Amino acid sequence: MPALLSALDGAVPIVLAPTGMVPTRAMTPHVPLTPDEIATDVAAAAAIGITSVHLHARDADGVPTWEREVYARIVGAVREAAPDVLINVSTSGRTWSELEKRADALALDGDLKPDLASLTLSSLNFIGGASVNEPETIRGLARIMLDRGIVPELEIFDLGMVNFAHVLKKEGLLPGPVVANLFFGNVAGMQATLPEVGLAVERLPDGATWSGAGLGDFQLTAQSLAVAAGGGVRVGLEDGIWFDRARTRLATNPMLVERVHRLLDVHDRVAMKPDELRARLHG
Repeated sequence: MPALLSALDGAVPIVLAPTGMVPTRAMTPHVPLTPDEIATDVAAAAAIGITSVHLHARDADGVPTWEREVYARIVGAVREAAPDVLINVSTSGRTWSELEKRADALALDGDLKPDLASLTLSSLNFIGGASVNEPETIRGLARIMLDRGIVPELEIFDLGMVNFAHVLKKEGLLPGPVVANLFFGNVAGMQATLPEVGLAVERLPDGATWSGAGLGDFQLTAQSLAVAAGGGVRVGLEDGIWFDRARTRLATNPMLVERVHRLLDVHDRVAMKPDELRARLHG
């Protein structure tokens, strides 16, 4: 069976990114910031159907933080509220670049140990700032994840990052199944167009489990292209706080997940159960 037809027969991973580092309460009252708020949104999304959740931590003032203790409270609350959902913690370099800080949440253990962790594969510019990811920092994070048995979820914003994924595989730092989020619509990255989506997917390592994400106004466009191309979907207020391109209606995380399910229904596809992704990662 051709690869695309085979992919279209499979279930769709849905990655929820509920919080991020950018949305504030002043921007939208719907962004969850505390552990209880995040857990409540994840539980509501899980009832609709998601596969995994990508977590960012905020301190008591709502400011992004790398501290393991804060991640522990969030992961614990999410595990209790939605025990089946796979948990991914951020190692973002958008606010701090030190390897020790970025890797702090990777030291969580026991029931708090994350299933996955984000790994951005190069430095990049956003509309208001930069995320600095030096090659040796990327390798350092990948080594720690490998040692800890945490699966990297590759964050890919341009074709150079796709190429670096192949470099890491060749170096033995990505020995297992590749999991990737492809981001479209960033000012300095790939755009949500048919040629760019197709080229990024075609260049991924063989057998990769991938999801498409659209930033800002491009959420629905990128998600639609991803589902049509046989991929999964990343969704959530981290990537965009508005429900519509006219920016007349603020979204909630459950609203965005419900829309993804309507999109899947149109394409006659189904959401991937968390246990199915676990089997892919560890089977």
